[in-house]
Amino acid sequence: MFYTFVILLYMKTAVSLPDKIYLEAEETAQNMGITRSALYCNALIEYIKKNNRKYITQKLNEVYGAEAHDDYYKEFEPISEAGLESIRELTKNDTW
Repeated sequence: MFYTFVILLYMKTAVSLPDKIYLEAEETAQNMGITRSALYCNALIEYIKKNNRKYITQKLNEVYGAEAHDDYYKEFEPISEAGLESIRELTKNDTW
């Protein structure tokens, strides 16, 4: 059995676009002095980056979000309440 490995530097693909978007893309590419393929490639790169950031942020929020913090800080509530009462007691006669 033989295996053939192919490294593709560029992948041709066909996409369907509404006429208005296609014409705007054509004009934009011409105004920028780049090919239509370069315009689409750049647009896809930016779209993927943006959406990957949202995914990463969503996952970080799941790990470090308010619910995770609430559970973590509940462990320290008695200590912080005791500390607050101590401060109140120590400063009740203070004049500011």
